[in-house]
Amino acid sequence: MANRVWILLQHRGTGLHPMSAEAIAAGVKLAALVGAEAEAILPCADPGSAAEEAAAFGVARVRVIQHEKLSDYTPGAFAGAISAAAAADAPGWIVLPHSYQSVDYMPRLAQLLDAALVPEVVSFRQDGEALIWTRPVFGGKLQSDVRVKGAGPIVVSVQSGAFPATRSDTTAPVEQLEVDATRIVPDREVLGVEEVAGEQVDLTQAPIIVAVGRGIGGTENMDKVEALAEALGAEIGASRPVIDSGWLPRDRQIGSSGQTVAPKLYLAVGISGAIQHLVGMKGSRCVVAINKDPSAPIFSISRYGIVGDLLEVLPALTEAVRAAKS
Repeated sequence: MANRVWILLQHRGTGLHPMSAEAIAAGVKLAALVGAEAEAILPCADPGSAAEEAAAFGVARVRVIQHEKLSDYTPGAFAGAISAAAAADAPGWIVLPHSYQSVDYMPRLAQLLDAALVPEVVSFRQDGEALIWTRPVFGGKLQSDVRVKGAGPIVVSVQSGAFPATRSDTTAPVEQLEVDATRIVPDREVLGVEEVAGEQVDLTQAPIIVAVGRGIGGTENMDKVEALAEALGAEIGASRPVIDSGWLPRDRQIGSSGQTVAPKLYLAVGISGAIQHLVGMKGSRCVVAINKDPSAPIFSISRYGIVGDLLEVLPALTEAVRAAKS
């Protein structure tokens, strides 16, 4: 097996997708563990600033697969381009961010390379000569340790928030990676790309989130949540019952059927802590829970917990934050 770890990058517009930096962190850690070189691979039509951004995260080099057929994402074109390059270069491991895009094409990529596929990895370790990959199963209720058999390459995606990105003091060189263009075959016709509306927010990028659950009672109490979020400079998220009740728009949902977030600070307000919600926020660095039920599951993963009536706690906490900032 080749002594090389590839990290497949995803870019947004002209810049690097934030989850790509986390995939780089995982790939660099894996490379150090197995004694390999970590290389970032960017399939695109125009790298923009994405290649230079990736070069600052500790990889040995950034290699750009550049072709006009990669201007719009299609699984056929991406899987074809990457598999052609990998067949010629023979990396031992291929690491991707576990995003909607990578989940779409990585099974096809693994099939084209006759590779093992281990999705949504949260950690890994060495056991003798073998690697043990840990990933969630049953909606995050359990974790499974996976050992891959055989000598072929391994395709791995890493869960958001599992590998925090760290910039390096050095900058890696950026190179072109030539591939057989006949393998780049778009298999979908992209009619257009619709950007998220300006009023909507990407919660995956928020450093502070105030997430609200059914315990808030109703929209008449949302002003207290909004006041705390404003004082903290936070974004507002929600559990599924809040969304289903129509108290907040669908793009604010956090959990297994919503967004997966990993902020520095996560305030869970009136959230009981159902596993479907925990799956979407368990990568948060510091969790503060406010709930009147002392046995609520959310307290089991919280660093700090406040047991009390959130309609009393929220205004007091908001005033304390404002006083601390003044």
